Amino acid sequence: MVGFEGDTELARVRLVAADMDCTLLADDGSMPPNMLDRIRALDEAGITFCAASGRPLYTLTDMFDEVAEHMALLSDNGAAISCRGELIYKDLIDVPTYHELIDYTLADGRGCPVVCGIEAGYLRRCDAVYDDFFRRFFTKIVYLDSLDELDADVNKYTVYFPDRTAEEVFASTYGAAWSDRFSVTNAGKEWIDFMNKDVDKGTGITRLCAHLGVPTADAAAFGDTYNDIQMLEAVGHSYVVANAEEHMRSHARFLAPSNNDRGVAQVIDRLLELVS
Repeated sequence: MVGFEGDTELARVRLVAADMDCTLLADDGSMPPNMLDRIRALDEAGITFCAASGRPLYTLTDMFDEVAEHMALLSDNGAAISCRGELIYKDLIDVPTYHELIDYTLADGRGCPVVCGIEAGYLRRCDAVYDDFFRRFFTKIVYLDSLDELDADVNKYTVYFPDRTAEEVFASTYGAAWSDRFSVTNAGKEWIDFMNKDVDKGTGITRLCAHLGVPTADAAAFGDTYNDIQMLEAVGHSYVVANAEEHMRSHARFLAPSNNDRGVAQVIDRLLELVS
């Protein structure tokens, strides 16, 4: 692995996809200063910026409202994708299946079930004690006394672990129990995410490239943790940020500065210099 200055073909890039938490966003949750201006500049140069996240589409749309028409949004780890305001892909989990997942989580007892609908996130009212944390990811939340009767369009199911044990729980039980039926991944230490098979950030970025007519070899992606692996392995220009977990370095060609040092923005600035 080499530093981002070692990407000698960066000028070929026509799609830049960045994970959000701990990658594009600093530890305090803020975007790099002038990030929206960078997105507009990329668009003017014929390069699409994509926010690639486990967050739902409505949350990403709120975060990038001013520039949504100039970029792409890969949400729910690839289960819904929009490009310049047009929804180009969605993949739903059927109702009996997500109720099976809810029942498993409640029987296990270690995490909070979060049902990620197209229109809102659905949670039990008893889990509203974590509302401040949930609002960082879900700008639309519906609290219910029970999830038993829920019947909504859902494209992702996730489990929140307040004690930050998601990686251990995934390794000990959830992974073996569900990986044969779902794309299951850790999204950091708090979350285990479920999507239908063949739905992940890697297949998502491949679908977006096809929509844009951009070869995956001319796409760049930035990430820091497990749910970014497939995306990094799908593109020609793969970057991990310096704050990423050590095991992630084997999945990327280049090392960008950390999220707090605004590494994604630094690489974008270099790309814009090269194509200007």
